[in-house]
Amino acid sequence: MELILIRHGLPVSRVSEDGAPADPPLSPVGLAQAEAVGEWLAEESIDRIIVSPLRRAQETAAPLARRLAFEPEVEPRIAEYDRESDTYIPLEELRERDYEAWRDFMRRGYPEGLDLESFRHGVVTACEEVIAQNPGRRVALVCHGGVINAWASHVIGLGFKLFFNPGYTSINRFLASREGICSVGSLGEVSHLRAQSSGSG
Repeated sequence: MELILIRHGLPVSRVSEDGAPADPPLSPVGLAQAEAVGEWLAEESIDRIIVSPLRRAQETAAPLARRLAFEPEVEPRIAEYDRESDTYIPLEELRERDYEAWRDFMRRGYPEGLDLESFRHGVVTACEEVIAQNPGRRVALVCHGGVINAWASHVIGLGFKLFFNPGYTSINRFLASREGICSVGSLGEVSHLRAQSSGSG
């Protein structure tokens, strides 16, 4: 089977004034990215769409689901590690706003206080269950950069590392045999964004 992990589109920055999770929506650029990846993947024979409960992933999955005419299935274990944070600032914006904070995050590779093992275990277990339930099928998971890193590093055998930065709406393909043996098909595909970039002038 083929397991396709898709990162969400570019979200807006959001700070929750009441301490609730920020859970930002997509920006206008992110919505355009979602349309582009939806149009691109609609040409493939996708059997299921599984999506994180976070809004930025839900909005990214919507164009593909609309084209394929079926509902995405929500999987809480593929929500990002920052799901409870009251602040969301895309790393690109954080670098411009507060370079020292960005550099500190990049040194660590993850937020302070994160239970890495619980996060990694949830992602890996969810992906392995999808593989076991869908022999011979193609399943799309619309999720987050940390989730993609957790699964990719597991497949490669790195333990858990945030070892690369998947682009917004990047497509990351993994192949799994009926015995559960997994391999990387591709990482970071963004060909669907070329027309968007060339059209932006």
